[in-house]
Amino acid sequence: MRFLWLIVVLYTVCNHVLADQIFPGHVGATFRSSREPKYQIEFHSEDSPFLPDDDQESIVIPNKNGENYLCFLPKVEKAKSEKPITQLNISSMIVETEERVKLKTPDELLEVLKGSCFVRQEGWWSYELCYQNKIRQFHVEDEKEKAVQEFILGVYDEEATAAFNQNLSDISTLKDHPSKDASQRYHAHQYTNGTICDLTNEPRETEVRFVCSEPRAMISSIIELSTCKYALTVQSPMLCKHPF
Repeated sequence: MRFLWLIVVLYTVCNHVLADQIFPGHVGATFRSSREPKYQIEFHSEDSPFLPDDDQESIVIPNKNGENYLCFLPKVEKAKSEKPITQLNISSMIVETEERVKLKTPDELLEVLKGSCFVRQEGWWSYELCYQNKIRQFHVEDEKEKAVQEFILGVYDEEATAAFNQNLSDISTLKDHPSKDASQRYHAHQYTNGTICDLTNEPRETEVRFVCSEPRAMISSIIELSTCKYALTVQSPMLCKHPF
């Protein structure tokens, strides 16, 4: 910070001197104003370049007419042990503040759903999602509470979920921007190893998509992406706190 301040001060003096206080003289001479500025400024032409020492570094500074000057300044170094106490305190405060305001992950925000089950009825079938447990597709007769027909559309697969979201994270990093519009973004859980499908002879599986949506957590839709492979969308107001 001290180095930046030195540049600013010197830059201000340079502008002031260039505008008001440079008197005729030969190239390479030292020019001083009547106000005796704190810093000494020397100008050298390309034919007589300045040869800086090892303890100097360069910076390009324009004057008010847009002409650039290559300026050499002394390097300012300060041992870490000499850092002012106030600066150390400020640095500590910044680190502590960053830790306090660190965003929770989508899964951390969704932890409030643990132990909860959600049911949605669509025509003949009802669908039940028990968070991080399993998904059922079942039919209940009006006069009975027991399901007369039932399929498991998947059991929560922690490993497949982690792999899926890591892949999305890698893609997003490569693109350097979100892969979907805000209205289309979701956090997914994978449910696998459901009831064997008669048509494919493979276990049913479902991708559960948690989206930011008010006012309460609920199943908003379920679609069959392909034979015995489903996508179930859950409105999740708690995810509105995360900019994923």
